[in-house]
Amino acid sequence: MTKSDLLAWLEFGRKRTMDLIDNLAKDPNIQVILGWRPGPGRAHLGWQLMHLGATDDKHLNVRIKGGQPREPEYMRRFAGGSTPDDNVPTIEEIRRYVTERRQDIMQYYRSLDESQLPLKPNDQTPWTYQEGLQVLAWHEAHHHGQAHLTVNLFKAAHPQAS
Repeated sequence: MTKSDLLAWLEFGRKRTMDLIDNLAKDPNIQVILGWRPGPGRAHLGWQLMHLGATDDKHLNVRIKGGQPREPEYMRRFAGGSTPDDNVPTIEEIRRYVTERRQDIMQYYRSLDESQLPLKPNDQTPWTYQEGLQVLAWHEAHHHGQAHLTVNLFKAAHPQAS
C-alpha cells in the first residue's frame, strides 16, 4: 500500500465524519444532542467527536514528534483514557479542532518520503509510519460508528426532538 493510498483512507474517513458534523449542525437542538449520553457515565457525542481531534494531536505531536500536544487542554479532556466532563463543546469548536488537527497530520505525512513508511519515527512510538496511518484510519471508522450510533440512540430516545 502506498502513502497516497493510506492518506486517501484518512481523507475518506474524515469526509464521512465531517458529513455527520455538517448534518448535525443543521439541527436546532444541536447542543442537546452533543451533550446527550447513551448511558450513565458514557461519553457524550461531543466527547466522541473531539476525541478524533485529540487522537490526531497526540499521534503527531506527542508520539511522532515527542513534544507537547498542540492544544493541551483538549488533549486532557478528550484523549483516550480521559473522563468525559459536562462541558460540551459547540459544533463549531468540534469542526475547527478535528479539521485543524487532521490538516496537521496530512501535511506531516505528505512531507515524508515513501521509503520512510516502514520505519518508526522514534523508539517511543508504538508503530511505524505506515502502521500509524492504518491505526488512524481504523480509529476514525470506529469512533465515527460510535458517534453515528449515539445520534441514532438519541433520536430513538427523543423522537420529538428529531
